[in-house]
Amino acid sequence: MTQSFPIPTPTDWRAEAEKALKGRPLEGLVHLDADGLTVRPLYGHANAAPPVFAPRAADADGRPWDLRTLVEGDDPRAVNSAVLIDLEGGAASVILAGEILSDSEPLSRALNGVAMELAPVALHAGIDGPDAANALAVAAKGSPRAQLLFHMDPLSAFATAGGSPRPIAAHVELAANTAARHAGAYPQARFFLATGQAAHEAGGSHGQELGFALAAAATYLRAAMDAGLPVERALQGTVLGVCVDAEYFDSLAKVRALRLLWRSLSRALGHETPAVIEARSSRRMLSGRDPWPNLLRLTAAGFAGAVGGAEAVVLDGFSRARGRPDAFARRQARNTQLVLMEEARLGRVADPAAGSWFLDHRTRDLAEAGWAEFQRIEREGGLIASLRGGAIQQRVAQSRATLARTFGEGGTQLVGVTKFVDAEPRPVSVEADPPPPARGDGDRCAPLTPVRWAETFEGEAA
Repeated sequence: MTQSFPIPTPTDWRAEAEKALKGRPLEGLVHLDADGLTVRPLYGHANAAPPVFAPRAADADGRPWDLRTLVEGDDPRAVNSAVLIDLEGGAASVILAGEILSDSEPLSRALNGVAMELAPVALHAGIDGPDAANALAVAAKGSPRAQLLFHMDPLSAFATAGGSPRPIAAHVELAANTAARHAGAYPQARFFLATGQAAHEAGGSHGQELGFALAAAATYLRAAMDAGLPVERALQGTVLGVCVDAEYFDSLAKVRALRLLWRSLSRALGHETPAVIEARSSRRMLSGRDPWPNLLRLTAAGFAGAVGGAEAVVLDGFSRARGRPDAFARRQARNTQLVLMEEARLGRVADPAAGSWFLDHRTRDLAEAGWAEFQRIEREGGLIASLRGGAIQQRVAQSRATLARTFGEGGTQLVGVTKFVDAEPRPVSVEADPPPPARGDGDRCAPLTPVRWAETFEGEAA
């Protein structure tokens, strides 16, 4: 004997939901993000977007992603020790920053014992990226198998500082000429980092960050082709950058959305090329007064980068809001990724987010928002013109105000800052940050000044 059960009607579902909400309207569960995109409480066949499959291009039989560490320093011997410790401790590649990039001699000493054919070396040199690229090319000693990541990105440096020593177009042209000069000697080198980090760290929305990254990529690609690089080599030589934070669903959807955007851009250029994405942890999410809860935020960010499908993931040290992380903080950042990779085994599925109605919908929404922002920037004359005219800065400022309001009104909580506050946080040690680079008088724009959401509340606590 079979037993039948009544099938609830939509009216029944609504009544039950409103009962659970104690009379509050169902519409209160739907909210708009900083891009004006609708986020609903439930997704299914009725409101699902077409499925998305956006896996990383890396070989899943080996390491699923590149565990990349950031080493900042001015003393070649200390940097060399830190790099070797990171590589021996499980990192696959490194990013170098600091005075060691000023010339090939200190950079070569910092890379003593590093096999650049096996361990990629990336640079973070700001507006001086071409000089640092030349130094790295010398340090690599002409090895054609050296995996060099010049990461030249004058646009982000210009946007963040609000200026450059020479006209920013000249800096972009110099970066492109540098890429063309080294392309033959280093066939595996990648030249540009096209990232929306400047927009993100200034409080920009996801769409603004993605649009900034794509507009930067378009600018570098045009300059590279003008410098004589074939379009295929220019595409292969571009790394895309994206920020990931503790909002891991949105962050991993953002990584997947960037892959879709790159696919559209490379197709438009006639040579569809797999995206190479470097996901870096967000600094605007970090707390300074009590850095220890940052370990949770950075773990969530690493999860997002890994599940979202980034080829490389870079996590800051948990004390980064106070200064340059010490060896202990760098080890924590490295080991966090090792746990996600080797114990949680996050990379064993090609695209873990595929098939989720919500994540597929969110991925497409963010891709459309990023494409719309990219089109706006192009209509304004490209990224350089948009920055000079202040248009993108105005949009980022609006997003920053919207997001800040959610913290001020209690809609978003920060563990250890607005909730579960430790009255006497444990101390941490950091190294002093160098002074910010000079803005320069060759070209100017309104700066995209970085924000840290916790800073307002930490001032109140003090």
